Amino acid sequence: MVQWTSSTWKSKFFTIWSGQALSLIGSRLVQFALVWWLARDADSATVLATAALMAYIPMVFLSPFAGALIDRWNRRTVMLIADSSIALATVVLAVLFATGNVKIPYIYGLMFIRAVGGAFHFPSMQAATTLMVPREQLSRVAGMNQTLRGVAMLIAPMLGALLIEWLPMQGILAIDIITAIFAVIPLLFIRIPEPTPASENKRPPIIKDMLEGFSFSIRWRGMLLLILGLALMNFVVNPAFSLIPMYVKRVLDGQAFVFGTMQTLFAVGFILGGVLLSTWGGFKRRIATALLAVAIMGVSIGTMGLTPQGWIPLAVGAMFLTGLMEPIANGSFMATLQSSVPENMQGRVFSLLGSATQAVVPFGLMVAGPLCDRYGMRIWFIIGGIAYLVVAFGGLASKRVMRLEEEGALLKEQSASLAIDAALEE
Repeated sequence: MVQWTSSTWKSKFFTIWSGQALSLIGSRLVQFALVWWLARDADSATVLATAALMAYIPMVFLSPFAGALIDRWNRRTVMLIADSSIALATVVLAVLFATGNVKIPYIYGLMFIRAVGGAFHFPSMQAATTLMVPREQLSRVAGMNQTLRGVAMLIAPMLGALLIEWLPMQGILAIDIITAIFAVIPLLFIRIPEPTPASENKRPPIIKDMLEGFSFSIRWRGMLLLILGLALMNFVVNPAFSLIPMYVKRVLDGQAFVFGTMQTLFAVGFILGGVLLSTWGGFKRRIATALLAVAIMGVSIGTMGLTPQGWIPLAVGAMFLTGLMEPIANGSFMATLQSSVPENMQGRVFSLLGSATQAVVPFGLMVAGPLCDRYGMRIWFIIGGIAYLVVAFGGLASKRVMRLEEEGALLKEQSASLAIDAALEE
């Protein structure tokens, strides 16, 4: 395995990282502009839900396999192909906007290509980071990545709302193309270390690993209930957030600036929630912290569904509270899983969790769009709030869910005992 020297890793890594950071902000900016364009010109919740569906389908089908495939491929090449393909698709769409030939299906196509690229690009960058960065610096880099995500969520909506008023769509798309170039150029000249390739007969069978993780999770009653609860939350909340532009238009009588303000305050809440969790740490029983945050999110999402026509401050406040609670819920859920699942099963269980929670989103989108077009935008937010409250109070009432960490500690002890027995037999 080729590693960078301790004296050169910072200049090389941060050159690549800076290009990727610019590209991320450009992508968020364009995503905001395209979603608002669809909401404004199509005026259909079904169209907006279909656009979100295009972004989820590749994740559902590719995510379970992408990580294993990336371990077999050159990671720099994967990142180059992903970034370049997305930029090329954006160029085509910019030309269509400039010539007046753009159609909604073309936007669907770009979102689909973006999702395919993202399914391979993100894990490639994460896997490459462990080889580019010294082990003792990984936590700091991970913190920088989370900060970058929050900053992108914060500035992209407001900047996008302003640019929509100043530039044509092809001009906004050009920003994404330029930032993608900044991401690609460093990859052309800086060689990323690669792990020593494993022989074919030592590579783990992907399907077998997936089946073992599935069997482990469904036999553990508390874990199965938790996965089902998280899947239900994703089923309702992801479509709800995808429909926010239509919610702004139909319920709040707002324009792009209101949409941008809601997105920005959600990001502010998200950052503050992460800071709160990192300083407070949550309750001793982590799952209780997560479920309490879910209950508060249920109230805030339901409030959005009950907001009277044009009451912008109430909806914006509910959106901020949702953002504040999301990192507390997600971080506490992840800490619960990390402390409960035996280390030798974590990769498979986390992969299963990601697949299960993402797989339900397309079905939610297929239901939410037509339902909101027929009964109004509020209905789905009310359904979402109720679903979150069911998960929260159902989890708090379930002894198996509340005892996840205790049961996990026993499983880890059993795994350690089995490992010792196997070593003694050898």
